[in-house]
Amino acid sequence: MRSSRRAFLGTSLGLAAALGTALPASAGQRRRIPRGGIGMHLYTMRDVLATDFAGTVEQLAEIGYATVGVSGRHGYGAPDIRRMLDAVGLRSVLEHVAYTTLTGSGLPQALEDLHTLGAKWPVVPSLPGSMHSAAGYREAAREFNRIGAASRKAGLGPVLFHNHDGDHDVVDGENLYDILVRETDPHLVAFELDVYWASKGGAEPATYFVRHRRRFPALHVKDMAPDGGFADVGSGTLDFAAMFDKAQAGGVRQWLVEHDTPKDPFATARNSYEYLAALRY
Repeated sequence: MRSSRRAFLGTSLGLAAALGTALPASAGQRRRIPRGGIGMHLYTMRDVLATDFAGTVEQLAEIGYATVGVSGRHGYGAPDIRRMLDAVGLRSVLEHVAYTTLTGSGLPQALEDLHTLGAKWPVVPSLPGSMHSAAGYREAAREFNRIGAASRKAGLGPVLFHNHDGDHDVVDGENLYDILVRETDPHLVAFELDVYWASKGGAEPATYFVRHRRRFPALHVKDMAPDGGFADVGSGTLDFAAMFDKAQAGGVRQWLVEHDTPKDPFATARNSYEYLAALRY
């Protein structure tokens, strides 16, 4: 791990103090991310997927990735994507599906497609801007419970929600993200926490992992550049070792790399994988 603790150090130390625990000393940091848990969220690779889907996932497998999160199909059906992933030994674990699809008549097909992909979780990537209020998020919580019940009935996992910074806004005295966490059934609804956007929005991932145990089966592992932009994982300002120290409490099973605007998607994929594979915490 890097020698200095940066953006999350103060948060993690404060959390540890509040819990009456201490962060492990560097010499004792022996935990590592399971190899089967290091994945790539395919939004990162969208430009190269659009021109060569099969070749792109083959290179991801060669780098060492075990799983992917599907985000955009680039003209392929779910069976086609499954065949390309199977051919290189990659496993899809989730797919991002629009809120309006999952709340409408497209829900049954979306769940069937998840089975075809071999994935476990449907993910709502964002909410419509018109819902950016406490009332809107309460409506979303009710819909998430309904979608999650259908997903469970279909033999899949709970529906997940993927956050952006605005989801952590306080509106009329209420934290919008906390409404979703508090007003959804833990058996039916969980969260794919994007640690970059959570940080950008003023949230503390390690605190969420401890306060809401087992609600975060998947993460978007995205680093923050010093200017607040995006960075390859391990090259920015976020202290992932301190953050992941509490990941077990949060129920994290998938660490999915993401970079919204990579200059070279394959370089980002290699750099980020190598950092996570070497990380000890």
